[in-house]
Amino acid sequence: MGKLRPGNTEWLASGHIGRPRPFQNLLLLLWTLLNCGLGGSAQGPGEWTPWGSWSRCSSSCGRGVSVHSRRCVRFPGEEPCWGDSHEYRLCQLLDCPPGVMPFRDLQCALYNGRPVLGSQKTYRWVPFYGAPNQCDLNCLAEGHAFYHSFGRVLDGTTCSPGAQELCVAGRCLSAGCDGLLGSDVREDRCGRCGGANDSCLLVQRVFRDAGAFAGYWNVTLIPAGARHIRVAHRSRNHLALMGSDGRYVLNGDWVVSRPGTYEAVGTRVVYTRDASREETLRAAGPTSHDLLLQVLLQEPNPGIEFEFWLPREHYGPFQAQVQALGWSLRQPQPREVVPPPPPSAIPARTPTLAPDHCPPCPDTRGRAHRLLHYCGSDFVFQARVLGRHRQDQETRYEVRVQLVYKNRSPLRTREYVWAPGHCPCPLLSPHREYLLAVRRLVSPDGTQDRLLLPHAGYARPWSPAEDSRARLAARRCPL
Repeated sequence: MGKLRPGNTEWLASGHIGRPRPFQNLLLLLWTLLNCGLGGSAQGPGEWTPWGSWSRCSSSCGRGVSVHSRRCVRFPGEEPCWGDSHEYRLCQLLDCPPGVMPFRDLQCALYNGRPVLGSQKTYRWVPFYGAPNQCDLNCLAEGHAFYHSFGRVLDGTTCSPGAQELCVAGRCLSAGCDGLLGSDVREDRCGRCGGANDSCLLVQRVFRDAGAFAGYWNVTLIPAGARHIRVAHRSRNHLALMGSDGRYVLNGDWVVSRPGTYEAVGTRVVYTRDASREETLRAAGPTSHDLLLQVLLQEPNPGIEFEFWLPREHYGPFQAQVQALGWSLRQPQPREVVPPPPPSAIPARTPTLAPDHCPPCPDTRGRAHRLLHYCGSDFVFQARVLGRHRQDQETRYEVRVQLVYKNRSPLRTREYVWAPGHCPCPLLSPHREYLLAVRRLVSPDGTQDRLLLPHAGYARPWSPAEDSRARLAARRCPL
């Protein structure tokens, strides 16, 4: 049964024209019993009225505050309503014209020429920012060594010069991405307000190509739409960025740029370099166009870590573009980057395995199998199978390493992965990409050093979903 409202109660108590009806008497009796508090227990919280409309902005230019409110309606015995009666949101108007007096200065100036402190002496007042509470109107008497607090500043006053936070009801509050002051709602890594990072993917890799000569080497393509870009390394080499128009943003044309902030492709790139030779690039994004990350090599590359977040719908085109560019070869001179194997190691013709004659492989699906092999392996990486070759009682795969998740020692761009038998399980198909967990096998005499894919090991066709599962497995491995 719904609650009776005061208006209904007054109407029933005073009566209408004529005698009260039996139904009205019953309602009156129920209301009386509720007000008497039978049972001695509270009836729960009251109810809020709908939110009112938003007020006008507290400022005529620049940033200010707008407020709306609601009222708690409760009956005797009910608890106060839960929640806030007022909400404040940020309002952004056109920038104030040059020369306009700041809002806090204006509030202090209102007391110029007015007697204070119980005397008839008057002063000129300017803001004072050294007091404990930033949201009190603390004003310094010009030419004197004291300040006076005139109470709270007006809502919408900045907490301090240049600050993003605003004072509201005596509190210094920042705005969430929903525009509400005091809100803790923030953008996720995908740029969605209050999101859970589920609409984008993290691209995180380590570029380890050593380089065969000094000069500029391509590291990766950073596509349009990338957010939270981070690149770091420590060496005498220098990171370089090139726009899609072929012009360098920094460290181009053999000229080393100064550390600082650079405007490029719709975002700000912060470039740092310190005395320890650590060099970093950071950008919040999103990027409006593609960027090409390069390294200017002066010494062997110890490894360049880079990462960025990419919308899910952009990840497929990014992969396709990378593959179309032959990106795993990294350079326009693949012979110098990845030396071809000696002629004796290249078979005249790659024998074709006959998987139809092989027995079925055991079922290796499931999280437990993934954790077992991820945590127990020496290397986990994404690779494209370039070819396979049957040799004695083993199968050798030539793979191109594209993304390293786990490694106990450096990997080359091209590697051989060995599997036992002519019918290895699982069987890898040429020209497909897999997520592989392999072990390093060194012979007792040290003459052989191989990457081994164990029988019934972990080899999954690569996909964004498998990428996420692998990253989750990495967090669950014992240290």
